[in-house]
Amino acid sequence: MAARSSAGDGALRRAAEQWLLWDKNPKTSAIVKQLVADGNARELQKYFGSRMEFGTAGLRAAMGAGISHMNDLTIIQTTQGFCRYLEKNFSDLKKRGVVIGFDARAHLSSGGSSKRFARLAANTFISQGVPVYLFSDITPTPFVPYTVTHLKLCAGIMVTASHNPKQDNGYKVYWENGAQIISPHDKGISQAIEENQEPWPQAWDDKLIDSSLLLHDPYATVNKDYFKDIQKQCFHRNINKETNLKFVHTSVHGVGHKFVQLAFKAFDLSPPFAVPEQKDPDPEFPTVKYPNPEEGKGVLTLSFALAEKDGAKIILANDPDADRLAVAEKQESGEWKVFSGNELGALLGWWIFTCWKNHNRDTCAIKDVYMLSSTVSSKILRAIALKEGFHFEETLTGFKWMGNRAKQLMDQGKAVLFAFEEAIGYMCCPAVLDKDGVSAAVITAEMASYLATRNLSLSQQLKAVYDEYGFHITKASYFICHDPKVIQQLFDNLRNFDGKNTYPKSCGRFKVSGIRDLTTGYDSSQPDQKAILPTSKSSQMITFTFANGGVATMRTSGTEPKIKYYSELCAPPGNSDVEQLKKELDELVNALEKHFFQPEKNNLQRKTE
Repeated sequence: MAARSSAGDGALRRAAEQWLLWDKNPKTSAIVKQLVADGNARELQKYFGSRMEFGTAGLRAAMGAGISHMNDLTIIQTTQGFCRYLEKNFSDLKKRGVVIGFDARAHLSSGGSSKRFARLAANTFISQGVPVYLFSDITPTPFVPYTVTHLKLCAGIMVTASHNPKQDNGYKVYWENGAQIISPHDKGISQAIEENQEPWPQAWDDKLIDSSLLLHDPYATVNKDYFKDIQKQCFHRNINKETNLKFVHTSVHGVGHKFVQLAFKAFDLSPPFAVPEQKDPDPEFPTVKYPNPEEGKGVLTLSFALAEKDGAKIILANDPDADRLAVAEKQESGEWKVFSGNELGALLGWWIFTCWKNHNRDTCAIKDVYMLSSTVSSKILRAIALKEGFHFEETLTGFKWMGNRAKQLMDQGKAVLFAFEEAIGYMCCPAVLDKDGVSAAVITAEMASYLATRNLSLSQQLKAVYDEYGFHITKASYFICHDPKVIQQLFDNLRNFDGKNTYPKSCGRFKVSGIRDLTTGYDSSQPDQKAILPTSKSSQMITFTFANGGVATMRTSGTEPKIKYYSELCAPPGNSDVEQLKKELDELVNALEKHFFQPEKNNLQRKTE
């Protein structure tokens, strides 16, 4: 064992020495030199044990030294691989080019920042004769997919870690169709990265790009055209001009402030009050524990205070790269209600369809109308579609699936009005085939302004939607687990619950009536027991249907050490005993946690508010 360990230590040392030959960032190379000098095998393992995995979400990891972190060298290596992969796939890459955007993240101790990474990526492409549309300033993530399709480019890169902790960064990739990449592109890019690890001759000299004729800045054009395009979703300009409704907006120390202000202006709405402590980008995210509005009221404390001071009824909160949106509304009781992603999805789905219907008198047109949501999101859109006569489709989790499916449908002449996922992501405008927190914020503001003219709040309208289409009660949360073996064991136990290859028949008092396992491809509801949705062995995902009409999905996260669950109980229109439905769902979730997660046995950490 000792011999194997010393052999492993030797491999780590060689990897570190190879790194030092290539790394020209003084901060990260100093860190690695010190580790080698100290002979610290445990730390070397942390930095050089395994390379960041390039998946459909691109890269997401902490900034720091070594192959397992986001840094100058791993960005250069990744972009070299991506460039070679694009050259193979596009004969006109040197004519069309790519777009690169970045957020405001920075990491002093390793010298890494989103802007620095974006410039190094741009330099890589330009050194190979590829035109680069590099935003000159921070930009919301949705502007990158918008630019890909708007300028007919081959691909897009957004350097962001979205709502992850401050030490993280990421590298998100879009294909020529304006949607995030799906397999097999991730595998092809990953292989190309492995084959292009030695930095090319001019890889580190990013000053060269400033004088290159291949460098373009799309900032002004895109800012003008994007806001023109989203105005196609503005249906009540006169109401917007006259509304007395006040809004508070927070960008949670991210990029969203300026762009949401411009979106309100484009819709003729008075600008929202901006939370002063959070409106400017700050990579330290000093006022929040997690820069993620999905985490609930803790992130919105300063927004509540400003809203009370200025008499605002509605709060709009973007995550730091402005692709997600959380909404809160002051209730008559004085309490604040934070809408779940599913609730806002129900409201926006109802609103966008209502606006479409009022502007399309041709009753035949509805046969070409579609809405999408992910399989772990509420099925409220399915209920609306059934009653109204349009099409609803569900996809696998994540906007990469919804964006790609939306593009397929649009290419067939269909109208995709709306797509959403419960993780507060909304695609309200066909010009962006990804979640977009900027357009979602202003469309929500217009909806609220319209409802106010009918003396209705968002909460009251949500109840009206449920009264008409059936109550959809949802509950979602997660457990944190840093040990991949424990996660694997937990899911293996579910697949061998009552002996080998037998799934659970019940969960406490709740009888299981159906099982779909998108890791193995099993679906008990299909005649051949094979799942219709694509399967992936690299991630865990099992959905249980219960005899009482409940559905619960357990899955691993692609970007965080979490095991997530999503549950829903649907009732037909007319069943208005909401409290009983909530009680039943609470009991089902408690049983799910106790019998399927077994948090004490598996040493899982619960979500904290």
